[in-house]
Amino acid sequence: MAKDVEGAEGFAARDYEDPPPTPFFDAEELTKWSLYRAVIAEFVATLLFLYVTVLTVIGYKISSDTKAGGDECGGVGILGISWAFGGMIFILVYCTAGISGGHINPAVTFGLFLARKVSLVRAVLYMVAQCLGAICGVGFVKAFQSAYYVRYGGGANSLADGYSTGTGLAAEIIGTFVLVYTVFSATDPKRNARDSHVPWIFWVGPFIGAAIAAFYHQFVLRASGSKSLGSFRSAANV
Repeated sequence: MAKDVEGAEGFAARDYEDPPPTPFFDAEELTKWSLYRAVIAEFVATLLFLYVTVLTVIGYKISSDTKAGGDECGGVGILGISWAFGGMIFILVYCTAGISGGHINPAVTFGLFLARKVSLVRAVLYMVAQCLGAICGVGFVKAFQSAYYVRYGGGANSLADGYSTGTGLAAEIIGTFVLVYTVFSATDPKRNARDSHVPWIFWVGPFIGAAIAAFYHQFVLRASGSKSLGSFRSAANV
């Protein structure tokens, strides 16, 4: 682009390379074990994601069901459910990113396919594995908590009272846009460039400065270093 001009003296304007578009259909990919390993990773990750999150939702409904002796304010609450979903995605993406890319969602796979980041073969196999993994994950929940699963509708999503179908559709579109856009931003090769991680200095610098200031005030100006150390030793011996 025209804006890719020389930056600082001695450095090229671009210190990264955009990978070439993935072939639309690559039959040779079907002969590689790496593809099937990635498909298995997507299957297992989606299974674990649905198993944990659906169990969390059902557990919340059990503990907050006043008709069954629960407390309306009991359980993990909506915040706990959010932590379960977000935490599982964080863990599973971290575990599978180097194997399959950590999609764990057909929408993510479809978006990356449209952007020529994955081939048609890989995209189809990923989405099939993700759907099968989701079915198996929820199947385990039903097997282990059959009565609660039936009573609380399997922890499935439903349109909340007072909202139209159009509103629900718009919410899903916006939420999926944010998710897939975040994936594209996180996998952008430019973010791995030389200058992309400079903001770390704005985290490390303040913490080092704060530590130096605390040491200077407590151990130099107030000369209370020996007293502080003594109190720590006393607390340790209690």
